[in-house]
Amino acid sequence: MSNAVLDVHEKPSGGQLITLSFQHMFAMFGSTILVPQLVGLSPAIALLTSGIATIFFLMITKFQVPAYLGSSFAFIAPIILATKVGGVGSAMIGGMFVGITYGIVALIIWKSGYKWIMKLLPPIVVGPVIMVIGLGIAGVAVDMAMNVDGVYNFKHFSAALVTLFTAIFCTIYFKNILSTMPILIGLIVGYIYSAAIGIIDYTAVSKHDWIEIPPFLIPGVDYDFVITSKLLLVMVPIVIVTISEHIGHQLVLGKVVNRDFIKEPGLHRSLLGDGFGTFISSLIGGPPKTTYGENIGVLAITRVYSVYVIFGAAVVAIAISFLGKVMAVIATIPTAVLGGVSILLFGIIASSGLRMLVENNIDFGNNRNLVIASVILVIGIGGAKFVVSESLSIEGMALAAIIGVILNLVLPGRKDGKIAGMDQTE
Repeated sequence: MSNAVLDVHEKPSGGQLITLSFQHMFAMFGSTILVPQLVGLSPAIALLTSGIATIFFLMITKFQVPAYLGSSFAFIAPIILATKVGGVGSAMIGGMFVGITYGIVALIIWKSGYKWIMKLLPPIVVGPVIMVIGLGIAGVAVDMAMNVDGVYNFKHFSAALVTLFTAIFCTIYFKNILSTMPILIGLIVGYIYSAAIGIIDYTAVSKHDWIEIPPFLIPGVDYDFVITSKLLLVMVPIVIVTISEHIGHQLVLGKVVNRDFIKEPGLHRSLLGDGFGTFISSLIGGPPKTTYGENIGVLAITRVYSVYVIFGAAVVAIAISFLGKVMAVIATIPTAVLGGVSILLFGIIASSGLRMLVENNIDFGNNRNLVIASVILVIGIGGAKFVVSESLSIEGMALAAIIGVILNLVLPGRKDGKIAGMDQTE
């Protein structure tokens, strides 16, 4: 794109900075607070860590990449599973190792270039695994929307439907900046409807102060720092997908801003920034991070690419995380409302995997492609488990991703992987 209103290093005026920063904050807000609500973490910590992670990302990328980091949906199922295995501390430890893995990959890319990662993560592997991420947790969204304590409840389901159809309406019919906020608008309308039908309990709000420190989770203080192979195998293999997602975001962002971020400041820097953000987030109790498509959409619509605005949005998110009353109200969002937006979001995640296959012209008349996609989908959605010992097993999405990579490497007829839009002339 051209004709930037504010280019990457241009400073907005004071009034512009405040307005545009809040705009970016609202764009990421709904999705960023939804993830912790779904996995039992604190929305306040999610907001705080999104701001901190974004600031570190900007620093590591030498203030050249105007990207905002929010909560990653790819880790919803792994966090839930890790929490069941060893408590919430296990999920945090797993998140730290995800960040470390990012750092190792970034170091290798820095030394050897990025062609090898395209061979390891071609669209025929990544696309179906992304579909597994969405479809594998579809049952969670539907249960949240329909049931209360496992029992069907029409009143709550009606709130979910109002939320869902509001988000759909916003996605299809809203233009300009509002088109980037369907989840936030859906949550607001669903919340208002829920209040009108009397399914919101406000009793906890009065117990909170206006200013509160978010509930940190510190290793060695709030949980024992215990590393197990099962924990690592639940969380770490998901980077197969999230690294590919990161590359895709950098390509799209580069087209919007008219720069090649893969080459400058370099894929290794942006991956390191993403990974360090995830590590810091997990270190203090937040979910793993990823660059946000919603905020890339805001950049495309407004043509304001300034990193100062992204930095401002990060500061706003950090400030709001300390507003105890606001966070307490967010915590009163009914499960049905969260389920309503999750139905759309999880479906969009699955559809984005299908879209990757279509955009990269994957030929399913080729039995090789058909086999790889089929095996990934059934193993991932079916919840297959590979048990090595009582304390060591690989299951679900992680197993599907690993098997997908292996099948792509060993089956005959492999072509060099390439994500649509990536220059392979390095």
